[in-house]
Amino acid sequence: MSSPDQLQASQASSVSPVSQVSQVQREREDYRRKQSLKSVLTSLASTLVFAVLIVLGLKLSPGWPRVKESFFSGKYFTEAFPKVLEGLWLNVQVLFFAVIGVAILGTLLAVIRTSKSPFLFPLRVLAQLYTTVMRGIPMIVVLYLIGFGIPGLGIFGRIPAALLGTVAVILSYSAYIAEVLRAGFQDVHPSQRASARSLGLTSGQTMRLVVIPQALRKVAPALMNDFISMQKDVGLISVLGAVDAVRAAQIVVATSYNFTPYVVASVLFIATSVPFILLNDWYSARLRQREQSGGTV
Repeated sequence: MSSPDQLQASQASSVSPVSQVSQVQREREDYRRKQSLKSVLTSLASTLVFAVLIVLGLKLSPGWPRVKESFFSGKYFTEAFPKVLEGLWLNVQVLFFAVIGVAILGTLLAVIRTSKSPFLFPLRVLAQLYTTVMRGIPMIVVLYLIGFGIPGLGIFGRIPAALLGTVAVILSYSAYIAEVLRAGFQDVHPSQRASARSLGLTSGQTMRLVVIPQALRKVAPALMNDFISMQKDVGLISVLGAVDAVRAAQIVVATSYNFTPYVVASVLFIATSVPFILLNDWYSARLRQREQSGGTV
């Protein structure tokens, strides 16, 4: 019968060939580590040089003192920040309701455009015409048409500018979202639909439970990009007179003759969009990694 020491020695001898890392593997890992460190140091150095060149370029510009005082004044930044921040709350509210409206209308348009029912042919033509026309009109023109055209009809009485701006954003971005969703719906393999129907699901259940979830995963990065664009374009509702972040900045500029409030509005819009941009980059990288590893996307 073997002693405990002999058993441990036997186990160690049986495991060591597998657990030990070869010299070649260690050299390979050291090489990769050095290359990664070299890449990080090179990136930091190039970024530092690029930043120094920009700062020197601005400092050496003859008009830099005037530009600095007009756009980067600490005094006016502090004065305008509370007012612009208060106006940003209106942009957030418009964005919230616009996202809901765009999701509903965009999904309806995409479903109609991908439908093959002969009864929906007139709606398919209208949906195609709608998405074609709305994607060809600049956003600010849509705002003017909705913001000044609907009140001009005299049917609904006085309508808040923020509400008209929300409607314009929904009508414009629904066309873009509908096309993205349509591409996602059509990218779902037909066998998925056939399998769902063979299991007894109706056409509506197949679309709701099988097609839409898979399509959303495929077009999620594109949807996030459209969402980020919409987040910026809600600032255009200021052309209708709504006192949002941009309009609040314009009011301060009109009284101070200094453009720093526009920088304040830009900083706030960037601060609100950065989390979604990072989320989009993270999710896109995750999808790409799953595709490269052979996983199901």
